[in-house]
Order: sequence, then C-alpha cells, then structure tokens
Amino acid sequence: MAPNAHEAKMAHPRMAAGVLFFDAAGRVLMVEPSYKDYWEIPGGYVETGESPLHAAIREVQEELGITPPIGRLLAVDWAPNEAEGDKVLYLFDGGQLSQDRLASIKLQPDELKSFAFVSADQLAERTIPRLARRIRAAVEARGSSAPVYLEHGEEPKSRAA
Repeated sequence: MAPNAHEAKMAHPRMAAGVLFFDAAGRVLMVEPSYKDYWEIPGGYVETGESPLHAAIREVQEELGITPPIGRLLAVDWAPNEAEGDKVLYLFDGGQLSQDRLASIKLQPDELKSFAFVSADQLAERTIPRLARRIRAAVEARGSSAPVYLEHGEEPKSRAA
C-alpha cells in the first residue's frame, strides 16, 4: 500500500536499546563485539511490536546470559546514520552488578569476544565518539531525577521554550 503524502513525510527511525551496568567504582560495563572494531554496551535493535525496555531486557539476556532488573530510562539519543537512516536510541540503568551476577555472565559466543568495566576517561579509546558522548551523558543523568535528551550523543545547542 503506497503511503499518502502525509505519511510519506513521517520519520520511520530504527530504534535500539542498551543498558548501562556499573561496578563498585562506577565504571561502565562494555562488550567487545566480534563484528565491529570498537566496543559497545549491551543492547541492540528493537524488534517489531517490542518496547525499547523489553528489547533491552532481551538483548542483555541474549548477549550476557543474565536477567537483572533494569531500571529507569537515562537517555534518549536521536542519531541519524547515512547508511542506516534515522535512529532513536534508548539507554536504561542496569545498576551495579553484584559479584554473583558478574560471575554468571556467559557471553553470546557468536557475537561477543569479551567484556570489561571502563572508566569515563577510557571511553574514547574503546569506542566511537558518539557512543562515548552518549554514555557520559547517561552517566551524568543517572545522578539526576530525569533522563536526558540527546542528538548525536550531545544535548542540543538550542533548547525548546
């Protein structure tokens, strides 16, 4: 069915959801994918009919083999990509992982090589700049009472009135 003129103007972004897990030192858990040349956070694309939160829960279970409680939304990032189109990315708070949960992690072998906790000053050497900015902004939002809205991993220069 061909879209009408109004529908043709509507955005159809891909959505993805990720989770930030922390250790006792406040470092963020990152994973090393076998199919990318930079590190990521646990997460992935939202499937049809799935909410961003449920996608985050599913992806953590698939990638890490654990099902910890996932907390509040920390950040939403509008991140268009020339190759893939518009994206809207959600980051949730996974809290601090206990030693028992950490010991029970079983990486998805066909996608992930390893994981490590990374400090804010190590992000730039592990991942792409946009993701590093998104993670830093979400970590800052974790200390506040509201999520942060981002564009390309940064708060927009002009704010809505």
